[in-house]
Amino acid sequence: MVDSFDQLKIDTPEQIALELPLAGIGSRFLAIAIDTLIQGALYLITGLIFLLLLPEGFSIFTFLPKNLGPAMAIFVGFAIYWGYFAFFEIVWKGQTPGKRVAGIRVIKESGRPINAFEAIGRNLMRAVDVMPGIYGVGLVCMMLNKQSRRLGDFVAGTVVVHEKPSEEVRPTWNTAAEASSASGGMGQVTAEELVLIETYLSRRFELDPEVRLRTAIQIAERIKAKTGLQPQSHQHVDDFLEEAARKVRDGGRFR
Repeated sequence: MVDSFDQLKIDTPEQIALELPLAGIGSRFLAIAIDTLIQGALYLITGLIFLLLLPEGFSIFTFLPKNLGPAMAIFVGFAIYWGYFAFFEIVWKGQTPGKRVAGIRVIKESGRPINAFEAIGRNLMRAVDVMPGIYGVGLVCMMLNKQSRRLGDFVAGTVVVHEKPSEEVRPTWNTAAEASSASGGMGQVTAEELVLIETYLSRRFELDPEVRLRTAIQIAERIKAKTGLQPQSHQHVDDFLEEAARKVRDGGRFR
């Protein structure tokens, strides 16, 4: 759910509320400007290759049709225009080079990373968003909704948010923490280890399932060895880390 004009509040199944700042028109246009420059450079490089290496449309290869060269040039240009954004958003989990520079990322409304279908779907709608020029439709659409979503975002169910540096990540616990002071063991947890736990809890959905589980187990083993805290029977490792972080903060050393 979106609670304000510039914050996206996501309630995760693990009862953690994450607040992410929504990307506005300015940062999104900065990203698209950078991506457009990169696309222009790719067009230029492609054109030079065809001009220098394949003169007269492949006529140097007599066994190939003379119009194959121009056809390939058109295909490459088509791939650059339509495939650039989708390719990077799939590979970089919601980011393009321009978005990475601007510090923004495309995510689902639920807070999870986008998949290939959503990346392709939102970018197919770019053909409508750019009309009648300079992203006219997309700009009007973004101005008419408080999440700054263009048509492609509505179709794919996505939003664009600013990424938070790891040191700023601090989940808001939804569950009412029991009034208990940290034990001597929990007092051994350092600020860096608390940041490690909370950074993992906030960004776990960006990880592959195997990497996520392995990372959680490694952090949990480190905390158990240092504090003596043991998980309850059948307690998920994420729930154990949430409980550990809450107990450390209940101790009042890190607020």
